[in-house]
Formats: sequence, C-alpha cells, structure tokens
Amino acid sequence: MEKKLQKMSLAALIISIFPLATFIPVLLHITLTDGIRSVWAVGNILSVFVGLTLSIVCVKSRESRSAVNIISTIISSFWVLLMGGIFAFALLHHLLLLL
Repeated sequence: MEKKLQKMSLAALIISIFPLATFIPVLLHITLTDGIRSVWAVGNILSVFVGLTLSIVCVKSRESRSAVNIISTIISSFWVLLMGGIFAFALLHHLLLLL
C-alpha cells in the first residue's frame, strides 16, 4: 500500500507542475490557435484538480506523508487559489460592465 501511495505522490507532483508547461510556447514565441489554447486551458484546469485530489489523498495517510506530498499539495493549492482569483476578477469585471 505504501509503495502505491509513493507512486501516487510522485504522480501528484508531476501533475501539479504540468500547468507550467503553458510557458513553453511563450518562451519559444509560438502562437497557438484559439482552439488549442482552449484545450490547453481545460487540460490545465483538470490537471490542477486531479493533482490536488491526489495530493490530498496522499497527505491524509499519516504513514505516507512526505515532503513530496506536502509540496504537491502546496503547488496545487496555489493553482486553485490563482484560478479562483482569476474567476472572481472576471466575474467582477463582467458585473461592472453591466452597470
């Protein structure tokens, strides 16, 4: 069981870092089409929630708790907070435009 949780915690860390791949096209000055950007955004959102879920499952188990689990939980939590802030800002902006 512990070996399975170790693999899950490593997968959670990798999935949590995945949204950083968004910067690769920017650094290479590659322009993506709207469709590809939309698919990429959905992939990022899914990876954030999957990474957070896996991280929480691994951290909840006392015997498998490690630095990797804690780091992946922090990274995933950061992404969730960032997405929540962007959503709140967009909602506020939209509401202000209606006034």
